[in-house]
This record gives sequence, structure tokens and C-alpha cells, in this order.
Amino acid sequence: MAASTHTVTNQVPPLVGYDVFNADRALTEGVERHSAPALLDETRAELTALGRAAGSAEAQEWGALANENPPKLRTHDRYGNRIDEVDFHPAWHQLLGRSVGAGLTDAWGRPGGHLRRAAGFFVWTQVEAGNGCPVSMTHAAVPALRTNPALAAEWEPRLTSHRYEPGLRPAGEKAGTLFGMAMTEKQGGSDVRANTTRAVPLDAAGEYLLTGHKWFCSAPMCDGFLVLAQAPGGLTCFLVPRVLADGTRNVFRIQRLKDKLGNRSNASAEVEFDGTWARLVGEEGRGVRTIIEMVAATRLDCVVGSAALMRQSVAQAVHHATYRGAFGGELIDKPLMRNVLADLALESEAATTLALRLASAYDTVQNGGDGADRERAFLRLAVPAAKYWVTKRCTPVAAEALECLGGNGYVEESGMPRLLRESPLNSIWEGSGNVQALDVLRALQREPEALNAVLREVGEARGADHRLDGAIKGVLTELADLSGIEARARRLVERLALVLQGSLLVRWAPPEVADAFCASRLGGDWGTAFGTLPHTLDLASVVDRARPAG
Repeated sequence: MAASTHTVTNQVPPLVGYDVFNADRALTEGVERHSAPALLDETRAELTALGRAAGSAEAQEWGALANENPPKLRTHDRYGNRIDEVDFHPAWHQLLGRSVGAGLTDAWGRPGGHLRRAAGFFVWTQVEAGNGCPVSMTHAAVPALRTNPALAAEWEPRLTSHRYEPGLRPAGEKAGTLFGMAMTEKQGGSDVRANTTRAVPLDAAGEYLLTGHKWFCSAPMCDGFLVLAQAPGGLTCFLVPRVLADGTRNVFRIQRLKDKLGNRSNASAEVEFDGTWARLVGEEGRGVRTIIEMVAATRLDCVVGSAALMRQSVAQAVHHATYRGAFGGELIDKPLMRNVLADLALESEAATTLALRLASAYDTVQNGGDGADRERAFLRLAVPAAKYWVTKRCTPVAAEALECLGGNGYVEESGMPRLLRESPLNSIWEGSGNVQALDVLRALQREPEALNAVLREVGEARGADHRLDGAIKGVLTELADLSGIEARARRLVERLALVLQGSLLVRWAPPEVADAFCASRLGGDWGTAFGTLPHTLDLASVVDRARPAG
């Protein structure tokens, strides 16, 4: 006879079997806003298909399994031969295959490609963020390779392919390939000019042998890598294939895999180069300049990825509060919980709106013509500012959303701990907070057209909200005084990002969202923790807008 000590009640059903894309109003409205009318139906159809896949029980199980079964390094085969392979759980391959198949490495050559790809990356990251690392680097490698037309002609069709082919084989034998990068070294970290890896030229033009150690090599199972090394002419960018054209394996010795806080489904490694064959990308001595567009593209993905993690955190919290009863009613109807959820929803929508605006600017630049120069200048300042601020907001959002689930959120089965562990990564990857803040200062000092472009952008909303107008004036005051500017850089970048978010919400979000954002983030009517919004705001409408289903 079955035990009958209790009956399970008041437990929240899982958030599953829903369309991640169409259940997100900020996302769908942003895609509609920035899409060319002729592309909108096609874009909606592909994102709806991906959104339904992302919300399925099958995909969510893939995400859990890929993280519960992290990759394993095999340095040698059974006979003692060095092979340097990384084994992944089948769920990882399912996730990565769907990413590639959905075109998440294909933005540079199709109409509206950056917006469509960013929205898809946003949707699929909510299933599992680790597979986004090789997807992001593969996408971002294209502009760097284009500095060498011969390399681009050879590799770009493989990188933008919608075919995922795992396994180490010559790239020429594969319909689709993935790219990683290896820039940082243990003695330098973000200071890549301190790299000591050496590149010795061979007799054949553009061919080199590399010797050195890379402290962080992202996604070591990829087919090729962009690597920085010291050539006779200075720091230079190279392409290192894992497998050579004749089928032999390049010297790519994986010393160990990193034991990371989060992002556990994805492999990050330390690697040794010892006479490793490489091809020149760009010119000798111009490695940073060659790779800078790749860095900018991956920084945008940091913004998109963090916005996606915030969205999934908020979706889970609102869903839980919708179905969980306490103290005589549903949590979502309790004024204090509603305040917390609305505050989280504001942060999420502001991040989403900014990320899509940046992606649309990439499409304008890609298309050329009127507006391209202005958008290029806008991105130069807006990307590092957004990367700084949005990625830093991700961790407190994930932590507060977890708390909305109480003890249930602290349990692995809820999925919230995985979101929390993942949340700091994008703030570190591709340059941590200080690196972004200093990059903003560099843009302000060297490229005045970048500031002009951002000021024109926020000026589109001037006069619509007095708190936004006051915040814009405050930023201009900060910029007028350059004394101690480096020590004040974080404060300046934070305010710049908030003004940019506020201007976008005032122009495009519902009035209740823009009002709450400006009152709290720009007007100072806010506490130091989530759930401290002014009680007079229309918080119920803000929360309802963030509801993931229904």
C-alpha cells in the first residue's frame, strides 16, 4: 500500500511547452521595429520555429544533460598517441547542431542578418548558454578573416554554413566548421600586447610556426582558431587549423580543461603550441587592429547573451509567482512581490531593447549607404558601454529572480542555479568591466564622432521625459570635466548606458515601462535592492508584460 502522509499541492508547473520568442513582448516588438518590412514574415517564421524548440521539454532536457555531463579531455588514445580530443555528451551536439542549423553563425551575408541572428541567439541562449560560445566566435571570426581575401574565400562559406559537423577532420572535407580563439596568456590576461607566443615565418608566403602557451583557449574542439602571437613585425593575428589539409593533426596540445564556475557544458582549455603551423591574417604588427572587429562582435554577443539570461530569469520568476499561492492568494498579486517582479522586468526589457538596437545598427553598417557611417560611430561607443552595464546587471537579476522562487529556486532541478552560475561570465569574457570602461574613454578621446552619434541617438527622446532630460544633462556635465576621468570611468559609463536605455524605452516601450524606468534609474526614486520602485507606478502592467505565457 502506498504511503499517504501528504498530498502534493501548490507546486508550480514547469515552464515548458511554450514559444520563447512570441511569449516575449519586448523581443517580438523589437524585431518588428528594426526589421525591413519585406523580411519580417520570414524572420518571424524562423524565430517562431526556434522559439517553440527552445520552449520544448526536449531542448530543456538537452540543456540540463549538457551541464550535468561536462566535456572530458582525452590527451592520448589507447596506444599512447597524442590526440588532444574533447568528448561531449550527445546533448551538447544536439544543442550546437540546432544553433548552427538556425543560422546563428550566419549574419554577415544575408539581409537583416545581424538582427535575425541576435534575436535567435537571444532565444536559444535561454535553453543553454554554453553552446553560444563557439557559435559566437564562429560568427565573429568573419570580419577578421576578410582582411585576407584568400582566407575569407576559403573559410567564410564553412563558417556561415547551416550544417554542423562535429569531429576533427580537414576543414576542406566538412560542409560546416566552427572557430575558436586563443588570445590571452597567463602573464598578461587582458593585456594581450604582453603576449610571448612567438611566430617564425616559413619560406612560403603567409605561413608561420607558432611556439607558446595560451592560458585561455575557448572551445578547443573547433576546426580553426584565431591566435595572437609575436611575429618579427610585432603582435600579429594568425589562423591555426586543428587538422592540416593532408589529414595530420596540427600541434595543438591541450594541457587541461578549466574547472569553471558556470558555462560547464562548454570546454575552455590551456593549450601549448610547439611548431604549430599557422597562416597570417592581416598584416604583421597589426594583430589587435585585425582582430578588433571580432572582439566588437563578440562583445555584442555578451550583451545579447546577458539580456537573454535576464529574460529567462524573469520569465521563471513571473511564472512561479503566477501559480504559487501564499498568504491567501497568488504571489503575483501581492504588492511587494509585484514590485520586485516589475523591477526585474524593467532591467530585462531595457537590456533587450538596447541589444536589438545595437544589432540593427550592425545591419545598417553592413548594408552601407546613408546612415552607415553614423551607425558605425554609434557602435564604437555604445557597444563597450552596453557590454559594461548590461553584463554587470545580469548577476543581481539572476540572484533576485532565484530568490523569488524561495528554497525551490536554490535547488538544481529548478534551473535557477545554472542561470546564476552563468550570469557573471559575459562581464568577464572579451574584457571585464575596467577594460570596457577604459575603451569608452579611448573612444571619447580619439573618436569624437562616436559621442556625437550617441548624443544624437539619445536626443531623439529629448523633451519626452524630464528625468531623462536631467540625466542627459548630467552626462554632459560629467564629460565637461576631464579631471580624474579614469577613476570616474565606471560612473560615467554607467550613466551613459542608462541614458541610452532610457531614451530607447521612452521612444519605444509602453508608457508604464518607460515611466518606471525613468523614475527609478534616472530620477533617483529607487532603493539599492530590487523591489524598491515607487508604489504609485503601474507595476501590474509592467509585470503582466513580462509574463512568459498566456
